[in-house]
Amino acid sequence: MNRTEPATPAAAPPGPPFSQLPLSAAALANLEQLGYHSMTPVQAASLPIALAGHDLIAQAKTGSGKTAAFALALLNKLKLDDPALRFKVQALVLCPTRELADQVAVEIRRLARSEDNVKTLTLCGGAPMHTQKASLEHGAHVVVGTPGRIIDHLERGHLVLDALNTLVLDEADRMLDMGFFDDIAKVAKQCPKDRQTLLFSATYPEGIVKLSQQFMRAPKEVKVQAQHTASQIEQRFYEVKNDERLHTVSLLLNHFRPVSTLAFCNTKQQCRDLVDVLLAQGFSALALHGELEQRERDQVLVQFANRSCSVLVATDVAARGLDITQLEAVINVDTSPDPQVHIHRIGRTGRVDEKGLALSLASMDEMGSVGKIEQVQGAEVKWFPLAELTPAPGGKLQPPMVTLQIVGGRKEKIRAGDVLGALTGEAGFTGAQIGKINVNEFSTYVAVDRQIARAALQRLSDGKVKGKKVKVRLLDEALGTR
Repeated sequence: MNRTEPATPAAAPPGPPFSQLPLSAAALANLEQLGYHSMTPVQAASLPIALAGHDLIAQAKTGSGKTAAFALALLNKLKLDDPALRFKVQALVLCPTRELADQVAVEIRRLARSEDNVKTLTLCGGAPMHTQKASLEHGAHVVVGTPGRIIDHLERGHLVLDALNTLVLDEADRMLDMGFFDDIAKVAKQCPKDRQTLLFSATYPEGIVKLSQQFMRAPKEVKVQAQHTASQIEQRFYEVKNDERLHTVSLLLNHFRPVSTLAFCNTKQQCRDLVDVLLAQGFSALALHGELEQRERDQVLVQFANRSCSVLVATDVAARGLDITQLEAVINVDTSPDPQVHIHRIGRTGRVDEKGLALSLASMDEMGSVGKIEQVQGAEVKWFPLAELTPAPGGKLQPPMVTLQIVGGRKEKIRAGDVLGALTGEAGFTGAQIGKINVNEFSTYVAVDRQIARAALQRLSDGKVKGKKVKVRLLDEALGTR
C-alpha cells in the first residue's frame, strides 16, 4: 500500500438552494437566517418527494441533514389555522434514544420559528409521566419521542393520534437493533391509514423492508452515498501492533491536540481499557457504552458536548444518534470490519463548513478490513509513520471548559437565562467565560471557562439562582476526570 501524502482536491460544490422548494417566503427567510443556504444531498433528494406528499424511505448517515429534511416536510403539512386541529397532534417522530429525540425537537423548533405558535413536545422515558400528561392536555402539534414512552401514553389515553398526518421513523435501523419493531407496529396501527410516513435510516437491514411493506404506501426510495471529500475530512492511517494500539491513541492526542475527539472501539471492554489508559496519562476521557444508566449517560454527553471532556470513547451502538457539533477529530482505535460503519464514524467530524481529522489504527490482522474501506471509498487510504507522532508544544492537553452541576432544573422552573444571569450579574463573570447551559428535569449543567471554575463554583454556592440558594458541584471532580 502506498504511504504517500494526500492530495488536496477541490471542495465539493454547494447543493441546490432551498428557494427551489415550494416553501413559504417566511420559511425560506428563516432558513436563510439559520444559515441554511443550500441543500445537502439527502435534503435535495428527499424534500421534493416528501413535500409532494409521498411516503419515503431515505438512507443517509447521521449528520447529513436528514432532520431538516423531514422537519421541513412535516411543518409544511401542519394545519395551524384550523380551529378543530388547534390542540391536536398532527405529526409524530419516533427516535431510538432520548438524546436523539431532544436534538430532533430542538431542530424542529428552530425550523418552526417562521410560524406562530407551533408547539413541539418531547415524550421520552426518564421524565415523570404526569408532567408529560399535563403538557399533552395543553395541546401539541408535533410530538417527538421514544417508542416505549409513546406507547405508554397511547395506552393510558393521554396521546391521541386521530388527526395525525405525518409519521416519521428516524434512525429506523437503530430502533430495529434495539428490538422496537413490535412497538413501532403498535404505534403505526393507531395512526390514520391515510397519513404520510417518512422513514430515515443509516443502513438498510431486512427489517426496513418488513416495516415498509406493513406500514407504508408505495414508498419512494432515496439512497445518498456516505462519501466524504478529502478537502473537508483528512484521513490518516497508522499501522500498529495490537499491544501498542492504546498507547498510540495518546500519541495522536498529544501530536494533533484536538479539543474534542470521539474515539471508536469495537468492544465495551476496549472502551474501558482505553479510558483507563488515558486517565492514567492525565487526559480528560469518558466512556459511552450500553451498560451506563441514563443519568450517567446524560452527564457524559453533557460534558463532552460542552467541551469539558477532551475524549469520548464509545462503541458504535452507544454512539448511534449522537450529533456533536465542533468535533475536531475521530479516532478509529479498532478498524471496523464493515466499511459503511467506518464511513459513518468519520462523517461525524468535518460537519457543514468545518474541517475534520479522521485518524485510523490498523494491525496486520485488519488489513482485509482496510481493503474493503478502500473499495467503498474508491481510493487507496493514506498511510503515515508512527514516528511522526511527536508531542506538540503546549503542555498537557486539557479541555477548555469545566462543568458545574446545579441541583434543580425544569421542575424548579430554572431556565438557562437564570443561570447565565446569576453568573454574569452579581458573580461578575463575562458572557464569553460561560459555555453551554443544559437544563434537565432535575439538574442544570453549565460549562464555564476552566480558569474561573473554582471562583464560579464558590460564587454560585454563595449566591442565588432565580432568587433561591442552590447546591452546586464540579461534575468533573465527581467523575474523577479533572
